[in-house]
Parts: sequence; structure tokens; C-alpha cells
Amino acid sequence: MVVATGLATDAIVRSFGFERVHLQLGRGSNPGVIRAEEQPRGEDEALRGFFEATRRGAVETLAFQARARGNDLLWDPVGVARAVQDVVARVRPEHVVVDHLAFSARLALRAAGVRHADVVLGHPSALTVAGEVYGYPPAWPRAFHPESTALAELRARCERVRDAFTDQWNAALAVLDPGAAPSSDAFAETGDVLLLNYPGALHPPARTALLPPHAFLGSAVREEADDAEVTAWLAASDGPVVYVSLGSFLSVRSDVLARVARALRDLRAPGGGTVRVALASGSTPREALGDVPASWLVRPVLPQVTLLRRASLAVSHAGNNSVTEALTAGVPMLLLPFSTDQFAGAAALEEAGIGEALDPNAASAGEVRDAAVRLLALAGEPRRRLDALAADLVARPGPQRAFADVEGWGQPMFLK
Repeated sequence: MVVATGLATDAIVRSFGFERVHLQLGRGSNPGVIRAEEQPRGEDEALRGFFEATRRGAVETLAFQARARGNDLLWDPVGVARAVQDVVARVRPEHVVVDHLAFSARLALRAAGVRHADVVLGHPSALTVAGEVYGYPPAWPRAFHPESTALAELRARCERVRDAFTDQWNAALAVLDPGAAPSSDAFAETGDVLLLNYPGALHPPARTALLPPHAFLGSAVREEADDAEVTAWLAASDGPVVYVSLGSFLSVRSDVLARVARALRDLRAPGGGTVRVALASGSTPREALGDVPASWLVRPVLPQVTLLRRASLAVSHAGNNSVTEALTAGVPMLLLPFSTDQFAGAAALEEAGIGEALDPNAASAGEVRDAAVRLLALAGEPRRRLDALAADLVARPGPQRAFADVEGWGQPMFLK
């Protein structure tokens, strides 16, 4: 297995026993916890702008992301495409799997006639279908009530960005393959095989019918190395555990993490006993969380899969990786979505009755606490639905499903 990626993720690639070949797909990098001061000049300002937008609200954040989209997702398209084609020529892989958001890489593969699997690592709405516009949520959680005029302006902005982005895609494609047919919507382009890192059971059937040939992988849960501190902490009590993480980017929102910490302090389980909290603080300093109980486990980075397997509740930003890993562990979710596909992901969990979303900028500590109490007591049909989904995801792990689908192509990739 050969992974083409940047230097920042070299350790991650090697931890899985894979070989890395160098490929720079964008200006910035995401090795784990994201800090603006560790990004290249220009990218640091963009990150700070994004963080500030999240404080102003959901629509403002989505509008900011739309403005930045051309630079973020199609950086140096022809140069990156040439580099991707060079990697393919040197490695000569039997199969190629590419991240859906690596648009320059997919552009290269299309131009060179390389058959490939396109994996959507986020919520399925990252691939638009009929009537949708990339960057405009197809669904909102119940706690969000964007003003209609602001939504209309956001959709119009996303349409303009879509058109400009598609022009960029087609201009690069014309350089790489002058005879190629242009795209009408580059955000709707996909590979020969579409793989969705998401459970099909949670995806609306009407939208599923609009997808190109595809397979739902369920989740991509991984095994983690033993962490002695975490193992000892889990062994110290068999009481309920709440796992908290706002992901690699949004842990910068120390105000939200502090409010969550305040809400969960001295929280009692439905059956009695104090709930213990494992909190991944990311870029938020521990002292910014306020008075943290001695029984809590607080570190910048925690082994998420390990902790979710013991958790009774997960509090997250509704990032797709956090969502699918919690689903695999059968853990209900309290969701605080900020951006991109997090709104659609949170809405789907609410619709299924296995999660509850709050506005991270508006919800009080009391509202967070009340939602946590409700979710810790999840029972009846929602509990059965969550348990059945978890059992299916464990029985047929995402990597196995992906391998079967890729191997099922019937022929290796080819070059023009």
C-alpha cells in the first residue's frame, strides 16, 4: 500500500505500516491539532478568519468558507495534477483510491484516464446531487433557525462559487486533456466507483436514489495502540463516561469547551453515580476550561476509538469521523455543529432519534446539561435503532467493505 500525501501526515502513514510518497495538495496541512501559527503565511490568516467566523454564526461561517473555496480545494490544479500523474506513473498501482475533496488529484486521474475509487470521507452531502449546491446545507438541525434572507444570500454566493470553481476545473482540464468534455458542476464530479464513509441506514432513500453507482462503507473505525494512562483511567471506575472532542480545528473554541465542561461538572448518571469525563482539549489550554474535577481525563489529544468503546455519551462538533466512530460504538451524541457538512450530519442523527444538536454559540451550560441528561437516558426504539446500527457496523467494518468494492471492479486501473 502506497499513500501519496504531504510530510505532515508521514507519521500517520507509517503507523499503519504503509509507504508514503510525497504529494503536496494544498498550502496548509492537518496532522492532528490545528494551530494557525503553525500554518504557512497566508494560510494562518485564513484559519484565523475561519475561527472568527464561527463566533458570528453558522451562515457567516458557511459564507466565509464559500469565499475561500477556490484557494482551498483547487490549489495549483495543473501543477498538482502533473505531480499526481507522475506518482501514478512511478508507482503503477493496480487500484487507486482518492479523497473526494482532493479535487486536483481527481482532475489528474480523469485527465489521464486512470480508473479510481472516489471516497467521500465526510457526510455524503459533500457530493452534491440534483438541486443541491455545494456549501449550502441540504438540512439543518432543529436548534438552528437561519434568517431566510441570509439563507438566500448564502445560496446565491455558493452558486457563484460553484460556477467559478467549475470554470477553474474546466480550464485546468483543458490544459491536461484538451479533448475532454467540460463539467457543468465540478462539485458533482465523481470517480468510477463512489465510496461513502457513512452508514446507508441513515441516508435518506430519496437522496440515495440520486447517487451515481456507490457503496456505503458504514465507518472506518481503526484500532489504536494501547495508551497506559487511558487504560488506567478507564479501569479506575466502571461508571458512565462522557467523551468530549471538537476535532482538530474547532478545539480552538475554548469558550464552547469551557461551557461544555461547566455543564458536565458533577453530572449524575440516570441510575445514580457521578459521570466521568474524558475531554480532548486540542489547542485549548487546560486552565481555560475552569475548575476541572480531579476524576476527569483531560489531554490535548486522546485515543477517540478506545474511549468511545466505553462511553455512554459523546459530545462533538458533528464531524463525520466522530459521528461514524460513535455510531460504531453505539454511543448517542450531543452535537455542536459549526460548519460545512456538520449541519446535515447532525440533522440526520436527530431525525433518527439518536442524537441532539445545539447551537454552540447560543446554547447555555444549562441547555447542554439538560441535553446530556436526556441522551444518557436514551431508551426504547431510538436505543434499539442505535444498537442495531452499531452491531451492523462492527460486523462489517468499513475497510472490509471498501476492499470488497475496490476488488470487485473486475479489472485494474488503466492509463491512456
